[in-house]
Amino acid sequence: MSDILIRNGTVVDGTGAPAFKADVRVRDGVIAEVGENLSPNGERVFDASGCHVTPGFIESHTHYDGTMWWQPDLDPLPGYGATTMILGNCGFSPAPLHKYMPAQREMIGIFSFFEDIPEGPFMQNLPWDWNKWSEYRASVERNVKVPLNYAAYVGHIAIRLAAMGVEAWEREATAEEIAKMAELLDDALAAGALGMSDNMHDHDGQDRPVPTLKANDAEFEALFDVMERYPGCCYQVIVDTFMRMTGPANLERLSKLLAGRKIKVQIAGAIPTLEFQKGILPAMQESVRKMREAGVDVWPGYAHVSPTSTLSLVKSLIFAQSNDYVWHEVVLEDDHAKKAALLADPEWRARARESWDTQAWDHSPLKNPQELFLLDSENGAGPLNITLKEYADSLGLHRSDAMADWILKNGTRSTVHMAPFPKDEALTLELMKDPKTVGNISDAGAHLQMLCGGGENALLLTQYVREEKKLSLEQAIHVMTGKLAGHFNLNDRGVIAVGKRADIAVFNMDEIQRREMEKAFDVPDGRGGTTWRFTRQAMPTRLTLVNGVPTFENGAFTGAMPGKFLSPANDDAALAEAAE
Repeated sequence: MSDILIRNGTVVDGTGAPAFKADVRVRDGVIAEVGENLSPNGERVFDASGCHVTPGFIESHTHYDGTMWWQPDLDPLPGYGATTMILGNCGFSPAPLHKYMPAQREMIGIFSFFEDIPEGPFMQNLPWDWNKWSEYRASVERNVKVPLNYAAYVGHIAIRLAAMGVEAWEREATAEEIAKMAELLDDALAAGALGMSDNMHDHDGQDRPVPTLKANDAEFEALFDVMERYPGCCYQVIVDTFMRMTGPANLERLSKLLAGRKIKVQIAGAIPTLEFQKGILPAMQESVRKMREAGVDVWPGYAHVSPTSTLSLVKSLIFAQSNDYVWHEVVLEDDHAKKAALLADPEWRARARESWDTQAWDHSPLKNPQELFLLDSENGAGPLNITLKEYADSLGLHRSDAMADWILKNGTRSTVHMAPFPKDEALTLELMKDPKTVGNISDAGAHLQMLCGGGENALLLTQYVREEKKLSLEQAIHVMTGKLAGHFNLNDRGVIAVGKRADIAVFNMDEIQRREMEKAFDVPDGRGGTTWRFTRQAMPTRLTLVNGVPTFENGAFTGAMPGKFLSPANDDAALAEAAE
């Protein structure tokens, strides 16, 4: 840990207050002084002339739970000013864990499928030396060193599988099993979990509803009873406004279960912003209004970047989540020769055409070939830079057959890229300015062959502030820092102020960009080789500090790993303890 004096910068403190000229002195990982014309006192001096000095950015929704074990540099986050990441979202967490291997493998498989992460690295790189969440935390702190701080939810799916084994997929829990779940949740919250995350949204690659969709009200009530004993914790849940459109029913149920309870509730998908979701938007807005009227502390979660899909046959849930389980058969084949054989098989092709025509969601990329771009060929055969519709029309083929032909010609490691879903920008801005929302959601660390969530935070600064001038810099910084730190009860950081942890980003607004995605071939495939992921070059910041330690400087990752496992502050005593 090095002391540092950041001089001649313009501070945007993370509260939303106007920017001001000031120097920032960091001592022992804590902000010791903020003011003009501070004199050096033996510490290193960093010249921030022409730069803004802000709190480090909080990645509010990531899935690095597994990835950080084999990609500890968390590329590209340090170069984008990120200093804290939130793990364990959407009901997925590596702990707690059932004591028998079949149920353990179910949890790994669920995480791997829904977050598009190979199972091999999960099995090889994680020690799996835990059952309880408290034991998992201890193992992470022993074994993992990363450049960002991190805090984590415990997942309801993991809790259910740990208590019920593989039967969690099939039925409601018994009273004894519910008591076990409550015990496992209590262990996690006592050990510093942010709260419990949940999933009312997903079906797996076999079209099975996730185990939490089998939970009855008694199960939820018992878990919420535990949460109420920990006032600093939060309930995070994803509801369905993307596929089966059960979101309004989800919120109606949650409103009854949570009314009168003192539990902060973050709901991903509560206020959908995509154009194809317009039909469900009024019902969702009304449901959120009624929940708040009933006293539920609701925080809608949203992304400022429209979802995009890269259709890959190596690892992708996009076919299954488009309700097409025929093309998903190709994804499931782990041998590329077998993938090619399926694509060429007339019987499979007939089933694939029927699936795209009658089963795929209307808004899915499979029904919109004019939005699918043939861009990335394994062997360069082409044609490239045309849409699937153009290619299919040129050959007189069904769009499914045309895509199969193109992939066979270009190689089964080729990818097809979807244009972003059209998005309601006015509603997105409204959510950014709402004091009770959770932004900067990116899914970083997951779907690594579909997208690169890391670095999407830069668009708040480039697109929304510098180019379109739809947000002030102070508003954009608040969205990514102080507002999120307050939501997660990480009250010792997120603001540039004396006594706060020195998680700091320094950048020049004229220099930063959200860089384009590029491939990095550094993901272990579980067979002794590697596969690829999308990443991007740094924004870059001039300096990123985590707990006072530079993690990015001089245009490069420093190699420092000062990240800590953070816990929410439940009260002033806990905050004082965290600051020591």
